Amino acid sequence: MDSPSATRDGAARALLRRESRALRRQVLLPILLGLGALVVAIAGAWLVARLLAALLGHGGAGWPELAAAAALALLGAGLALAQERAQLAAGEAARARLRDAAFARLLETGPADQTGVGDRASLVVDRVEAMDGYFARWIPAAALAMAGPALVVAAVTWADVGSGVVLAIAGVLYPVAMALTGIGAAQASRRQFEALGRLSGRFLDRMRGLPTLVLFNRQEGEAVALGEAATELRRHTMKVLRVAFLSGTALELLSAGVLACLAWRHRALLGGGADPTAALFSLLLVPAFFAPLRGFAAAYQDRLSAAGAAAALAPLLAEGPVPGLLLEEMPPRVVVTFTDLRLSYDPARPPALDGLSFRASAGETLVLAGPSGAGKSSVLRILMGFARPDAGRVSINGQDAMALQPAELRRLSAYVGQHPHLFRATLRENIRFARPEATPEQVEAAARAAHVLDFAEGLPQGLDTLVGEGGWGLSGGQAQRVALARAFLRDAPLVLLDEPTAHLDPGTESQVIESLQRLCLGRTAIIASHSGARARLGRVLEIEAGRALGTPRAAQG
Repeated sequence: MDSPSATRDGAARALLRRESRALRRQVLLPILLGLGALVVAIAGAWLVARLLAALLGHGGAGWPELAAAAALALLGAGLALAQERAQLAAGEAARARLRDAAFARLLETGPADQTGVGDRASLVVDRVEAMDGYFARWIPAAALAMAGPALVVAAVTWADVGSGVVLAIAGVLYPVAMALTGIGAAQASRRQFEALGRLSGRFLDRMRGLPTLVLFNRQEGEAVALGEAATELRRHTMKVLRVAFLSGTALELLSAGVLACLAWRHRALLGGGADPTAALFSLLLVPAFFAPLRGFAAAYQDRLSAAGAAAALAPLLAEGPVPGLLLEEMPPRVVVTFTDLRLSYDPARPPALDGLSFRASAGETLVLAGPSGAGKSSVLRILMGFARPDAGRVSINGQDAMALQPAELRRLSAYVGQHPHLFRATLRENIRFARPEATPEQVEAAARAAHVLDFAEGLPQGLDTLVGEGGWGLSGGQAQRVALARAFLRDAPLVLLDEPTAHLDPGTESQVIESLQRLCLGRTAIIASHSGARARLGRVLEIEAGRALGTPRAAQG
């Protein structure tokens, strides 16, 4: 059986291979430009060698060769600039593709993903950013490190066989030196990214809970904990940098050795009367031979960083698109039926739903009542596609609801939770979030139906008043009414409400209930509530331990 580390490494390699195939057109361009620049450098070195030989009294090179060498130098600079831009474009394409895929997967899992907010933010931001260098620099550098030296060796061998042999031996020794200095580098890089993820996640989580830390005088203790996490990250980062410095030192020693060997070999030609063009050409191409290898060594850190980042991203991106059917059209009315439904989140704990059965007819409001942990919220999670039952059947209009894609299930419903989240935007923008294509008149109609205009008209800019992150500046009841306005604007045939009147004062609760009754009119509604006013909303079905107790009771007037 493979160890967890081997499994993680295999998943990371599979992710990198898959993305490399998808982006092969983007990474091929900098490789071709790099090869073109190398060919230009070889031709320029030959012309320079002829010019230097002419200065020493050999050959007849003159102004035409000088002009050609200058033109090749300009062409080489242009190719290098184009290669750099192509590398940046490849990195941008890789980041965009990976970030879109990671964000889409996070949206698909939604609340079902129990990963911390900080860890998820680190995945989409830090880990994806670390993948940039793999496609922008490492893949082109690896390809050029194989093709470039071979091209230079062929050119030098054409001019002088012995010099070509010296360069070929250096090319064989370089991978050995890299292997000796890079043992354990991938593990060190993975540990660095794990430490970075822990630090980023902890920092974001503590920033979100900063008022709580201050309230309990824990700010100093958390500062110390963050400092320890930062120290751990610094220690792992220095280990990775040590590998980079060692590989660079090995390359410089090898380059100096090759220059010394070639200078010793051609000492007689340079000091005698023979034509030194081949000797000069061989010496001038030593930097061109090692340039791709230097690029490879410089990009090796990008490969290590990408390996660590891919190991964290692979579990999120491993699964393909969620299978399922698409709705041909939005049904105007829905009937929801649960038949002997069973759902368990953890085998070690009692099931959340244990044979639950009920039916909500078209246009009916069904209130699920019961103590905390009875399974009310699990019913809503299933209907929103955030959980799938272990057994039983969920049908909508007589068809298997689980055959639909989760996103299609969410299209059918409008949801209002116990703690609605408002973004840092205007009230109008927060309401329009439910249906971005809605007209201003439709947004205002939804705000009026949810009694948002009752308090918005007293604000400085009405519906265009800016709201702080998380609804800062609004009371709980006002935020709840904004969430209800979203549901009105969405105009879906199925309404799902989770404790919509919790934590509201009696006056606000009565106003919210009146809006809820208008929202549920003509729609199928399933409401999870333990409020004393639940009987005013619709039929009440008592559930406990994931099972229905008796038959639903009719609504009271």
